[in-house]
Amino acid sequence: MTATRTARERARAELTQEIKDEARRQLAEVGAHGLSLRAVARELGMVSSALYRYFPSRDRLLTDLIVDAYNAIGEAAEQADPGEGEPRERWLAIWHATRDWARAHPHEYALIYGSPIPGYEAPQDTVVPAGRVALALVKVLTHTELRAIDGPVAPELRAQAEALTKVLGIIAGPETVTRLIMAWTQLFGAISFDLFGQYVGSVDPADAFFTHSATRMAEFVGL
Repeated sequence: MTATRTARERARAELTQEIKDEARRQLAEVGAHGLSLRAVARELGMVSSALYRYFPSRDRLLTDLIVDAYNAIGEAAEQADPGEGEPRERWLAIWHATRDWARAHPHEYALIYGSPIPGYEAPQDTVVPAGRVALALVKVLTHTELRAIDGPVAPELRAQAEALTKVLGIIAGPETVTRLIMAWTQLFGAISFDLFGQYVGSVDPADAFFTHSATRMAEFVGL
């Protein structure tokens, strides 16, 4: 019975992966807003009712694809960090690995950092995977002596920064934390501008500008 159950579970996992692979292929053709369970089932030679046993709704399939994408870009960032050595080099490695993944998987990147999907509301399942790249950057700052940064922070922002400091487990003042958030925003802003053609006519190709931004942001957070 155990062997039979294991075989069934393996078959289910394989078919689930096939469904998600086909859905990713369709993302490249029609975008997230055009993704359809019926179309996925048709391409796989399945009846819609059979596919609904794996994904009861389009939103459930989208959530799985979104979680997979966040985990994949997060893993790329984490694996790029050797965990030791000069902090600035670790920081730059994470930036470049994140960009490399986005350029290799543009449609999956667009799924998580592109336009909101009409009618879709991301559940809590996506929150932890979405933070993996940011946490990889935070890890570089942990146990690293940062240049002291002082500056005025609005009371409501100070409260948010102090709460975030406790969650992240780092020793840093509100100004440092807000700068880290700004750097995180700059990372994905730079990738999105590059990927979606916003640098054409200015800094295209954007390789040198991206490296310059990563280096300046390292200095900006106190490395």
